[in-house]
Amino acid sequence: MSNALIPSWTGFLRGDGRKGVRNLVLIIYTVECAKFVAHSIAAGEDDVHVIGFPGCYDNQYAVRMMLSLGRHPNVGAVLAVGLGCEYTRPDRIAETIASSDRPAEWFRIQDAGGTRSSIEQGKRIVLRMRDHIREATPRVPMRLADLTIGAECGGSDGTSGLAGNPVVGRVFDRVVDAGGTAIFEETVEMIGLKSIILARAAHDTARSQLEAAYEKAVRYCEDVRQFSVAPGNFAGGLSTIEEKSMGAFAKGGSQPLQGVIRVSQRPPSPGLWILDSVPDSHFMQFGYTNPNDTEGIMDLIAAGAQVVLFVTGRGSVIGSPIAPLVKVTGNSRTFERMSDDMDYDAGKVLSGDQTLDEAGDALLALITRVAAGQMSKPEALGHREYFVMYKHQDTPPLEVGCRA
Repeated sequence: MSNALIPSWTGFLRGDGRKGVRNLVLIIYTVECAKFVAHSIAAGEDDVHVIGFPGCYDNQYAVRMMLSLGRHPNVGAVLAVGLGCEYTRPDRIAETIASSDRPAEWFRIQDAGGTRSSIEQGKRIVLRMRDHIREATPRVPMRLADLTIGAECGGSDGTSGLAGNPVVGRVFDRVVDAGGTAIFEETVEMIGLKSIILARAAHDTARSQLEAAYEKAVRYCEDVRQFSVAPGNFAGGLSTIEEKSMGAFAKGGSQPLQGVIRVSQRPPSPGLWILDSVPDSHFMQFGYTNPNDTEGIMDLIAAGAQVVLFVTGRGSVIGSPIAPLVKVTGNSRTFERMSDDMDYDAGKVLSGDQTLDEAGDALLALITRVAAGQMSKPEALGHREYFVMYKHQDTPPLEVGCRA
């Protein structure tokens, strides 16, 4: 397979001017009771994806997430499916998404007559939507400047900080140099690096935002009595949160940090950004400080990332809906053992077979091929894991409420 960078490719133009690397129909369910029907509608359809929130209660954080995902540049049309007695209204979800100049429809399962009739109705709607977006969506040239790329790390071992994350950092540098946008999160995995982070601030406003996000992450870890380092990290050779933080921060490359965005907010300009996904109210008194890797990946997609990189030294089998997930490991043994699931072996840097720059160029070439339509390994396997959790995070008010 060629390692050549694709300088330009064809993407899908949306009404807001953004460009997608996929042209999907997205089904959004508004309560757990509608999940089975939503997934049954999408079953067997490669270009029909599903996300949703299980709660029956008011959750404006989750609503913001669903609206952002429904208006993602990789999404061409949306079907919202509800049961009929939940707090979040599928009609308001569809109405808001339709205002972004993409087809959006909705129905309630109670009104449609139950499971079978709802699945049949949903499949008819999805078929019509898919035909429409295939014919009506303009195809336009895309370049690196049109990309927003996200990065997450999980299942880290000693190779993640030595190879996996630094190679992703090289990719971030190249995307930003080309006029594109790069986002990484996990401020709870930046503990101990305050002076290093602030020294990377592009300006005073960015420095203030970065300091506030860092201090909040420290308070949060102290409140839940757990720093973001797990038994699997120790088994993989890491010793402290500071050591893990140094490795995790390496995926941010070397470009100036333009500031901090919140979940479901797009970066206001190109460049390198940190996504703050830590709750503002520290109600989560359980488990580890990062709920799971899938939640962080969905946060990056909600911020507009058309492609997401997932760095894992110990290996992972997850994928994601909406945006292709490209899995990178700095551990060549992991790559060999899990070659069906891992996309890129950055461990060649540790063996001396590649320099960091060569590995970064090769990974960027793979990313451009995926952006041009090549399936990542999680895509090809059908992995579309997602997790939208309940948090409290202060963000600007919704442009339209979706409450009952």
